[in-house]
Order: sequence, then structure tokens, then C-alpha cells
Amino acid sequence: MARRADAARNAESLISAARELFDERGTDVPLDDVARRAGVGNATLYRNFPTRGDLLVAVYAEEVAELCERGQALLHEPSAADALFDWLDSFVVHVATKRALAMAATEGGRADLFGRWHASMNAAASGLLLRARQEGAVRADLDAADLLALAGAAAMAAADPGHAQRLLRVLRHGLQL
Repeated sequence: MARRADAARNAESLISAARELFDERGTDVPLDDVARRAGVGNATLYRNFPTRGDLLVAVYAEEVAELCERGQALLHEPSAADALFDWLDSFVVHVATKRALAMAATEGGRADLFGRWHASMNAAASGLLLRARQEGAVRADLDAADLLALAGAAAMAAADPGHAQRLLRVLRHGLQL
């Protein structure tokens, strides 16, 4: 059964408010604050997201979907190498800034969700990587798992998103002058 338009708007407002608050204050923000920012009552919040975990999953799922949609859009860019590294730039910022959200969203037996999200990011990277390999812009033996592992490691080791992006540039251009 399709949702009523106002119910869909309320759910989207709650996700948007939660996303903003999680970015500002972390994933432990009081849910009352989320409802207040969304302009709805607590009953509306709990009707849409019965648990904090449900809200965390909805917010993180939207983050992953946007990252993957960006990958699809970049497939049409003129330079395959630039498209790949533009997406990887978004990926390292995502990993550097959304790590706590990803971990919170997958607590309590939701490891299958993490696997699906990782698979969708792997698919986005694979499409961009294939095109870059076909153009001879990257090593022929590079696969998406290697690429995501290297980029993810850079993001995890970085002090902040800007540092993650710098480490990605080092990966792209290598250590030689």
C-alpha cells in the first residue's frame, strides 16, 4: 500500500532533520530534538521509525544511495580517470565523516545491511573503474575491492576529511616526482 503524501513528507522531514542533527551532534542526539527539528510530534517520529536503529538505518541508507547515484552520474563524464577519482573523493569523505553513523546503523544484528551497502558501493566503484581501465587510465590489474580497500584505509587513517582527500591524491599520483 502506498503511503499518503503527508506521511511520506513527514518521514522525509524526519530523515532530513536526523541527518542534520547526526552531522552536528552525533548519533546519540535525543530523538525529541529530531522530531522538533522536523516540525512533527514524537508520535509521528515513532510511527515512522519505531526505534532509534530504524531512523539510523534510514539516514545511512540515504547517504549510501546518494553516493552510489553520484557514481552513476559520473559515468557520463568525459574523463574516465577524473570521474573515478571524483567519486573516490566523495567516497573517502563519506567514510571519514559517516563512520559513526554506519556503525550505529548496523548495530543489533544489522550486518546484512552493511553487506548490501558495501555491495552497492562496490558496484558503483566497479562501473567507474571498468571505464577507466578501458581507457587505459588505471592499471589493468586493479579491481574495485583493492580500490575501495586503499581508499577506505586512507579515510580511516586520516585526521579529517581534507586529510583523507589529500591521501587519496597521493594514491592517485603516487610517491614519485
